Amino acid sequence: MNLQLIIEETLTKGDKAFVPYIMAGDGGLETIKPTILKLQQLGVSAIEVGIPFTDPVADGPTIEKAGQRALSHGVTLKGILQELTSFADEIAVPLVAMTYLNPILAYGIEAFARNAYAAGIRGLIVPDMPLEESSILHPALKAQGIALVQLVSLTSPPERVKKLAAASEGFIYAVTVNGTTGVRAEFAENLPAHFSELKRHSNVPVLAGFGISTPGQVKELSTFADGVIVGSQIVAALEKQDWATIESLVHAAKKVPIL
Repeated sequence: MNLQLIIEETLTKGDKAFVPYIMAGDGGLETIKPTILKLQQLGVSAIEVGIPFTDPVADGPTIEKAGQRALSHGVTLKGILQELTSFADEIAVPLVAMTYLNPILAYGIEAFARNAYAAGIRGLIVPDMPLEESSILHPALKAQGIALVQLVSLTSPPERVKKLAAASEGFIYAVTVNGTTGVRAEFAENLPAHFSELKRHSNVPVLAGFGISTPGQVKELSTFADGVIVGSQIVAALEKQDWATIESLVHAAKKVPIL
């Protein structure tokens, strides 16, 4: 499975990409398999798999608490990869791991890349690793066929936007708010122009993430983005096993009209 091609296939069908975020091991490692299998059954394009970390810098309170719950169950990066590998032949959508750099360094870069690929991971997001330091991981990831996804913020100056857009693999993770993850009531008015600029410099799909929490917001942002990533709302719904809310969010990305 190639991450970029899977997303582009979704767009070709007239839908927009929908990528839910889960905190791996929230509730214990045994929750990972049923959650992933249910999400792919609902028709998601890919699944972002968060790795719990003691000192997250990009996570809002909902995801941070989920990470703390996972850590309290003794969940580790090694355990997550082993669990994913145990049912990798049942995983039908690309997984995108979201982790901070330290766990990868502690694991061993080459070993991580090999084992992550075996576990079904086809993309990687490392929010505390700037583009200038990406050579730390990129050769090992490229050798295994894992895309290194870049985050682009609203405050990135034009020249940096160009560099990040050119470097991103799989898709561009376009941050739609200033600050950490979490539910937002509204978004900046200049988002359509921002996404237009990103698309102008990018050869990969551009997905919107951070703050998206309702079907209406999924539809709104999907009119100018190639899809959305929903985190905090998914994590909160999973904690309550509220699959109706999750299904409504996934369905909102289907056949979205382009303005």
